[in-house]
Amino acid sequence: MTIETPRPRILSGMQPSNDSLTLGNYIGALTQWVALQDSYDTLYMMADLHALTVNPEPESLRARTRRTLAQYLAGGVDPKRSTLFVQSHVPQHAELAWILSCQTGFGEAGRMTQFKDKSAKQGTEGTTVGLFTYPVLMAADILLYNAALVPVGEDQRQHLELTRNLAERMNTRFGQDTFTVPEGHIVKSIAKVYDLQEPTQKMSKSTTGKGTLWLLDEPKAAAKKIKSAVTDAGTEIRYDPAEKPGVSNLLTIYSVFSGKSVAELETEYAGKQYGHLKVDLAEVVAEFLTEFQSKVNVYLDDPAQLDAILAEGAAKAQVIAQETVERVYDRVGLLAPRHGA
Repeated sequence: MTIETPRPRILSGMQPSNDSLTLGNYIGALTQWVALQDSYDTLYMMADLHALTVNPEPESLRARTRRTLAQYLAGGVDPKRSTLFVQSHVPQHAELAWILSCQTGFGEAGRMTQFKDKSAKQGTEGTTVGLFTYPVLMAADILLYNAALVPVGEDQRQHLELTRNLAERMNTRFGQDTFTVPEGHIVKSIAKVYDLQEPTQKMSKSTTGKGTLWLLDEPKAAAKKIKSAVTDAGTEIRYDPAEKPGVSNLLTIYSVFSGKSVAELETEYAGKQYGHLKVDLAEVVAEFLTEFQSKVNVYLDDPAQLDAILAEGAAKAQVIAQETVERVYDRVGLLAPRHGA
């Protein structure tokens, strides 16, 4: 007789802070999420509470939340194999965040690199308490679902470390089974995509220039950005991130969409000019975007289906989340409510 063991749980999500995800989001996150569905109990959210830190227009946030879900689905995330939900549809995220904030030191939160960078740019008056406590809400997101693994990039390592510290702190004081202490899940084979104009900087949703490729860009506009991408000194097409970051970035993107290894591409383009690489890559990416956007539009044309997926996902997520919150409330000494006479 074979006894089935529960699959390790993974939680991840992206903010609906723009009308479109980037090509970097697709390569660095979505493709990874799709692969993880086969081996893990996967929960993927639209982190709309986190998106409030950039003060979006209400109608834009609502529309972007559905658009983000449509892109998840078009990218291959399957609601039959993954739990898809909106963060704000599970109120336990905010509830647990308050408990954790009461266990987080002021200096500890203030040392978060992303907060220091953003607050330095925005100034005291432009920096909200929400931005300061953002990592605590992120910790609540993870700990709420007893996630054993969390897909993280380099820029999120510090936030994950805070999450682990809080879990261990709570376990020491309130019982070792209060929280699962999560590990970072970093797939080394996942390609990193950089800005086309600043190839030493990660392609980011926070930029709006010509260096970012958006999944919902007009394919022709995306092709134009690739053709005008910054390259490097010399003419040799080879992968060398230190000496040739621009060309290396283009080779990385081309490898993902062509299915060819970087070494194969280096051989194929030996003796050719940068322009040849750009033109061919632009065609490949434009073809991908055309197909991807066609799938996205099918989902956006049926908002009722999107809402049904989110309602089902929230219901599943709430079952797990409520169990965690009730356990934590009991451990920290909050009086349980009595229902009925």
